[in-house]
Amino acid sequence: MYVMKRDGSKVPFDKTKIYDAINKAFVDVDGILYETDTASDIATEIEKLVEKSAKPISVEAVQDAVEDFLMRSERRDVARSYIRYRYKKEVARNYSNDFVDAFAGKLRAENVQNQNANVDEHSFGGRMGEATELMTKQYALDFCVSPMARANHLNNEIYIHDLGSYAVGMHNCLTIPYDPLLANGFNTRQTDVRPANSVNTMFQLIAVLAQLQSLQQFGGVAASHLDWTAVPYVRKSFVKHYKDGLVYIAGIQEEDIDYEIEYMIKNPTEYSIEDSEWEAYNDAAYKYALDMTIKETNQAVEGMYHNLNTLQSRSGNQLPFTSINYGTCTLPEGRMVIKALLEGSIKGTGRLRKTSIFPCGIFQVMKGVNKEPGTPNYDLFQLALKSTATRLYPNYANVDWSGNAGYDRNDPSTYFATMGCRTANGWDINGLGQQKDGRGNICPVTIILPTLAMQAVELADNFSEDYQMEHPNLEVEIFMERLDNKINEAKDMLIERFEYICAQPAAAAKFMYENNIMAGYDGKDIRSALKHGTLALGQLGLAETLQILIGCDHTEEKGMELAKRIEELFKKRCAEFKEQYKLNFGVYYTPAENLCYTAMKKFQKMYGVIPNVSDREFFTNSMHVPVWREMSPFEKIDIESQLTGYSSAGCITYVELDSGIKNNLEGLELLVNYAMDKDIPYFAVNVPNDSCMECGFTDEINDECPMCGGEEIQRLRRVTGYLTGDYKTAFNKGKQQETEMRVKHR
Repeated sequence: MYVMKRDGSKVPFDKTKIYDAINKAFVDVDGILYETDTASDIATEIEKLVEKSAKPISVEAVQDAVEDFLMRSERRDVARSYIRYRYKKEVARNYSNDFVDAFAGKLRAENVQNQNANVDEHSFGGRMGEATELMTKQYALDFCVSPMARANHLNNEIYIHDLGSYAVGMHNCLTIPYDPLLANGFNTRQTDVRPANSVNTMFQLIAVLAQLQSLQQFGGVAASHLDWTAVPYVRKSFVKHYKDGLVYIAGIQEEDIDYEIEYMIKNPTEYSIEDSEWEAYNDAAYKYALDMTIKETNQAVEGMYHNLNTLQSRSGNQLPFTSINYGTCTLPEGRMVIKALLEGSIKGTGRLRKTSIFPCGIFQVMKGVNKEPGTPNYDLFQLALKSTATRLYPNYANVDWSGNAGYDRNDPSTYFATMGCRTANGWDINGLGQQKDGRGNICPVTIILPTLAMQAVELADNFSEDYQMEHPNLEVEIFMERLDNKINEAKDMLIERFEYICAQPAAAAKFMYENNIMAGYDGKDIRSALKHGTLALGQLGLAETLQILIGCDHTEEKGMELAKRIEELFKKRCAEFKEQYKLNFGVYYTPAENLCYTAMKKFQKMYGVIPNVSDREFFTNSMHVPVWREMSPFEKIDIESQLTGYSSAGCITYVELDSGIKNNLEGLELLVNYAMDKDIPYFAVNVPNDSCMECGFTDEINDECPMCGGEEIQRLRRVTGYLTGDYKTAFNKGKQQETEMRVKHR
């Protein structure tokens, strides 16, 4: 007698297995095994069935027979217990099989999704990372999050970002406090690093610190005022070169140096490189020192660009997401660094002079400093525009943005600065004010607005026609009520994750806490530092939501009216949560690199293809104007500027231009200033950036390079706020389609 197992193999029939399974059902119902006759009788009957069968009977047929005998017995409650047990085993078996298949697929790179354009899923590291992520995501859903949070995530209502990192309790991103780390040195797992004593060493450590901190978190790192940070190290380098100039150019031995100059040399950070005493004492040494300092600064910046584009330190050959903010330092040393950063960006990296992917350059536009002709750094603003037209970077941060009110003009660490993707930190309710250094986004969630809109439509349909006639805005009112409910649930989900992160030991991010990289750590409880960060409440698909509810998006007056009502609710609730919980809740206009695609796929399965809503491969990011809308760049700025003020945790506005902007920098300046004057906090320009991989020519290229005829072309595009590699291979399907549908704003 044989039984056919599910995998097709045959095994001898074992009566005791049936006997034991039925008795377990009795114990499940009664709590104790009172009698065994029923189990014995049924097992015997099943044995007879198997004996009569001419061929091996399947295990499913055996279990069906057990259910049938139990249902015919007096113990139907035991039958139900057996059925539940069988169902659970089937679910577990199917889950296990599906998981193993998916896990194996990730290890073999059989289903590459390009969830993160900065990860190579074909690489060994990428395959390991994706497989591990699959496991940790499932662990987080099954064991870390609440049933409410799990349901919201699975139902495409509120998305939990970076679930794999949730499982280990990592936070998202951070603005690194470079100033004290460079001045005092820092500890690593294996050794300690001395303070920087030259601009060259400083820029090397900028990259090292970015790499080390990136391993403590799952998001990006930023420098909030790199030009100001560099000032003392430019001065230190200058003094070293000046001493060499005195000895080797002027022939003055160290013991013969005048007292006043000797004092200046011994206190290098106190004196500007343009202090008249340097040149007055020895003109030749001064010119030598100045030339050598400029050369060293340029080389140091070039080294940083190369380091940050080659330090593949994360799983999947992933580069650390790095951003640098600069542009406001009017000291000669700071201006030298800004100029080097911009010229290095324009020059490009490597043999082919390719556009640098990292760091994301962000030029801080500031009234009275660089925005207008005649201001100290206006010439550097002009250089920034040239770099943007050529290399897409820098983007532009608005130091005078109304949302950064209360910053200290004498403290660059409080100037508005952002991560490249758009993340920002607003006013800290726990005492740090507008300080950016040492703060970041702790964790984000994103409300999938179109799902809520469709739920509202379905609920409205349940009311009578008369009632709907009496309430013409019924769908909108139901949506607003549901949105309010989901905003509160999103708040609970953020607090839930915040508490989970706070429960981790400091040893899990020893480098960060040991070196006080996250501000406010008291040495005992990591909550003391985490409380200064932001809990980001994001959103996706405003344009599609408006289409569902009222048949137009916010490019029309009616749509904008409802859009403002929606955003006002987000802002109001976050302000209330901030006061109630003393945590920095903020409205976040989510980048949604992968989510724009995955949320759409789920939506289409639930609701099908709806014109102007789900007839594409992606949802529109946050509150952006749909990429296919024809309009001028000024019109796009006018529309989005009406909504950016509702966000405190990060947003970006960008416009699409053609390559002709290289020859119209005056027009680009007008555009950037228009965005700044419209109180846009963070602004970027997209221009075609195609590079020939044979000769390095960079411009808008069709099928072949106009310089050498090469056909291997890399097409660089912006994915969220960052740049990435060729969008045709690095982006997911949704982002690829979105990129191809972007219209030029003329």
